[in-house]
Amino acid sequence: MTDPALYLITPPKIADLPAFAEEVVRVFGTSAGTAADVACLQLRLKDVGDDEVLRAAETLLPLCAQAGVGLLINDRADLAKKAGADGVHIGQSDGSVAEARRLLGEDRDIGVTCHDSIHLAMEAGEAGADYVAFGAFFPTTTKAVEHHADPEILSRWSEMATVPCVAIGGITAETARSLIEAGADYVAVSGAIWNHPDGAEAGARAFQAALGA
Repeated sequence: MTDPALYLITPPKIADLPAFAEEVVRVFGTSAGTAADVACLQLRLKDVGDDEVLRAAETLLPLCAQAGVGLLINDRADLAKKAGADGVHIGQSDGSVAEARRLLGEDRDIGVTCHDSIHLAMEAGEAGADYVAFGAFFPTTTKAVEHHADPEILSRWSEMATVPCVAIGGITAETARSLIEAGADYVAVSGAIWNHPDGAEAGARAFQAALGA
């Protein structure tokens, strides 16, 4: 990547799917063609059934396709395949890259959570991951944090590897630029967009300003 991009993650619960879909479209429109261009949207719903994930994917996939944004499913390569998603993001306990690749094929993206470990990232890259994710860099209320990463890991990775890296965990418009400067190709954002006090569009504009600085 030559320009930093946003890696959007959905809230863990979507109470009103049609309303959320409209919000997603506004965020895509706000950032399209800017320094905060949205690269992908990860569908990460928690404590819901498979049918609910698939319904959300069915709604969001055409919106993503129209905007040129990839839709990834969190954790579940099988649901990514069933939904026709653009890929999957897997954690260290969600199966292997090889298993996901066999299921999804060569034309889908596979990302891997690597916490604060260069070793895990090297393993993922050697297995054929399309990107690796490091974090958490800051406190976050989106999920329980067991691993804390230092921005130095982004610099080390960018110097030694060609596989793109995503910075994740509590990132705000105020902290995003420092992670890009450290070496992140993408910054993963959830709460700072969807929970912005002035709305998601304002959150996207804040990242646009920060990443374009």
